[in-house]
Amino acid sequence: MRFHRFSSTGTLAVVCFATAMLMLDIAVVNTALPNIAADLRSNLTGIQWVVDAYTVALAAVVLTAGSIADRIGRRLIFTSGMGLFTVTSLACAVAPDIAMLDAARALQGIGAAMMFASSLAILVDVFPTEPGRAKAFATYGATIGASFAVGPLVGGALTSGISWRAVFYVNVPLGIAALAASNTWLRESRDPSPRAIDRTGQATLTGGLFLLVLALLRGNRDGWGSTRIVAELVSAAVLLALFLVTESRVEQPMLPLRLFRRPDFSGAQIAAFAISASFFALLLYTTLYLQEVLGLSPVQAGLVYLPGTIVMFGVSGATAQLPRRIRPGLLVAVGLALVAGGLVLMSLAGAHSSWTAFLPGELIVCIGTGLFNPAVAAVAMGSVSERQSGLAAGVNDAFRQGGIAVGVAAFGALVPAAAALGHGSPEAYVGGMHTALFVGAALATVGALASAVLLTGLRSGAPIGEPVPEPA
Repeated sequence: MRFHRFSSTGTLAVVCFATAMLMLDIAVVNTALPNIAADLRSNLTGIQWVVDAYTVALAAVVLTAGSIADRIGRRLIFTSGMGLFTVTSLACAVAPDIAMLDAARALQGIGAAMMFASSLAILVDVFPTEPGRAKAFATYGATIGASFAVGPLVGGALTSGISWRAVFYVNVPLGIAALAASNTWLRESRDPSPRAIDRTGQATLTGGLFLLVLALLRGNRDGWGSTRIVAELVSAAVLLALFLVTESRVEQPMLPLRLFRRPDFSGAQIAAFAISASFFALLLYTTLYLQEVLGLSPVQAGLVYLPGTIVMFGVSGATAQLPRRIRPGLLVAVGLALVAGGLVLMSLAGAHSSWTAFLPGELIVCIGTGLFNPAVAAVAMGSVSERQSGLAAGVNDAFRQGGIAVGVAAFGALVPAAAALGHGSPEAYVGGMHTALFVGAALATVGALASAVLLTGLRSGAPIGEPVPEPA
């Protein structure tokens, strides 16, 4: 017999614990990538897919996962995703070669999509009104930021102390514990009028994203004008265009385009993509810089990120209630502007710098991210009606993970592959990294400006996260 001891505090703890696992898994792997490349004899493209196989699968599947969660039960999808994530973590840990690892990471991303798509919807059900929802979103946002930032330290410690395989083995006991807690503390919820499964939309989005990332990752190696790369880019554009056409015509689309008529909904997605495709995507390359150029060990590289971890967590907690007094669009825009400024400052770090040259930019980026995360989560979930909370969570996570996937692939075109793994000139790698940092800063700036324009309609003092009517 299954006993449920539902409480809002217990639900928040379980959701944040599971989310921390997912974010740690993205960030922990970054620190282990040089060791993975050496042990499995992988080139740069192979280790880029360790990140992108996960994020592409997550971004492509999360919308459908949200629709299924609204239909058959959010707790059911959350726990099923946790089970898949745990099993595939074990598959990653025992992978004999880079191809098997990349394939297991893709399956792991599907499990993560199921959890991401249902996590915010579960919180919306448990915290239906202010101020509880604002505090829950602040805790959720702080968990995302802190987990992602502390990930390199955890990954460095596991890689240096045991091996890179430990970064995946550790998910197994954590996943079992999360499953037990989920079955005890989470209650079931669903949409009384759920959407149908959009199979055509799912197929075109998955194919388009995969081909786009594939072309970006292989463009330098095969030549940007080669028949293969041009064909992949054109096919990606066609499939993504077909996805938009499909979504505008089917009766129940996985991504209702009418929602983008709402400036707050559109602004939340643009902001999520901007921060993910800039700062979070660049973490792979800054981590390679710390280890392959500056010669830091995995644990030392993780320690470099620790000050930012502390700052990010503190800022998220300290600013949790600011959206009640300050327009949330301003918080999102200022957060992204700080990210842009911090990325530019990171370019002060050179091929022969001390790690301390990297620190000022890191701290400013983390202040901005700490300010950004709680506000954008609240705006995203408050821009649709409560019964569509699974959809809103899925869309926002799709833009987040899609941003990481595209950013990792695009920045890889700017960084010399050989130098990234310590086989080329450190100066060449740093030059490519600086270009990537400036491009990331420009993207974050565009996101800040778009947020300032699109989110200005949200009033200061307005309850953030309250349900609003669906667009007509």
